[in-house]
Amino acid sequence: MIFNEKEECQKPGERKEVQSERLRKLIARVYERVPFYKKKFNELKLKPEHIKSLDDIEKLPFTVKNDLRDNYPFGLFASPMKDILEIHASSGTTGKPTVVAYTKNDIKLWSVVMARAIACAGGTPNDIIHNAYGYGLFTGGLGIHYGALELGATVVPISSGGTKRALMLMRDFGCTVLTCTPSFALYMAEEALDAGIDPSKTTLKVGIFGAEPWSEGMRREIEKNWNIKATDIYGLSEIIGPGVAQECAGQDGLHVFSDFFYPEVIDPVTGKPVAEGEKGELVFTTLTKEALPLIRYRTGDIVSITNEPCKGCKRTFPRMSKIMGRTDDMLIIRGVNVFPSQIESVLLQVEGAEPHYLIVVDRQHSMDVMEIQVEVNEKIFSDEVKKLEDLAGKIKKEIESVLGIMVSIKLVEPKTIERSLGKAKRVLDKRKI
Repeated sequence: MIFNEKEECQKPGERKEVQSERLRKLIARVYERVPFYKKKFNELKLKPEHIKSLDDIEKLPFTVKNDLRDNYPFGLFASPMKDILEIHASSGTTGKPTVVAYTKNDIKLWSVVMARAIACAGGTPNDIIHNAYGYGLFTGGLGIHYGALELGATVVPISSGGTKRALMLMRDFGCTVLTCTPSFALYMAEEALDAGIDPSKTTLKVGIFGAEPWSEGMRREIEKNWNIKATDIYGLSEIIGPGVAQECAGQDGLHVFSDFFYPEVIDPVTGKPVAEGEKGELVFTTLTKEALPLIRYRTGDIVSITNEPCKGCKRTFPRMSKIMGRTDDMLIIRGVNVFPSQIESVLLQVEGAEPHYLIVVDRQHSMDVMEIQVEVNEKIFSDEVKKLEDLAGKIKKEIESVLGIMVSIKLVEPKTIERSLGKAKRVLDKRKI
């Protein structure tokens, strides 16, 4: 399986018929099998027969992350445990873990959409995939793994950690596709240079990066360091894991595999849909999931979506923007909404600043203050104090012009900000709110 033109290039009207049929079956299934949804439907005086097509989706209730935690561990499952083949769970750092599950058909679905994603990025059965996403309860590693097997490619389940050994194997095995978080891709490039390896001269040709928001500036940085085409992948465990959406080589938005995962973009305050192309909160309905079907699940991710044809390939799926931020990692500083990705975009345009930073938010004399710690490269840090002051001033001016609030800048030595093998920690909020 490389490119299924019949499914991926389907006319919008034909796809809508498929989506509507799948939605009707989904609603009947959850009403019968999931007490949580039956109760919500009954509260709205809604019956499965009221949902006749995709046009009726706005009649359905939203699902949020707390609903999964409130029904921990298996309360939202629509399949009996004898049919559950795999279970994943979040770390539980914000309360009870979010538990997700897969039947045999769900694993097949996951494999198919991930194979689609890898092929969409430019992968083929002839590739050797260096899979540096974490395995285990995190869905990233296994999702890529299943997709690689479905595609017929060779997968190296290197996972995260042991970077120097991983770099050796990447070079010795002749890996051609790199999969990991974007921040880890930059970290690996640093480690390669320290080990005397030029990352721009490996056999890699393409990277598939996700699990955290990243800017166009970071894309350019990764592509320059590794000499590859860097593509964005999107997914979340609650919906399937990675494989919900993927950029093609045109890098002009992520193709949402809407025949399986129907997307909406809503105003996060009112819950009403926004116009095409406007940013809002991304919502998904899983049209064919068996073990854990979710209806209008609010992801918390801020994106925009367009249905305009993709100029980079023949696929007719809707395309979503890169994640602009999250409703739950958005900072409110003195009444202003701030996303870490806004700061990253500025830093990557300033010569001398490295793409590693930490936003420290505190409250002094009842006033919110924000300090941005920024790594600088070796040459700049060893330069005269005046040049460091000029660099800090430039960063401060650029960020304040974007955010519209006062910030302080602290330049720090190279490699002093903690690196992460998974999602990068960008914010330290010390406020007692």
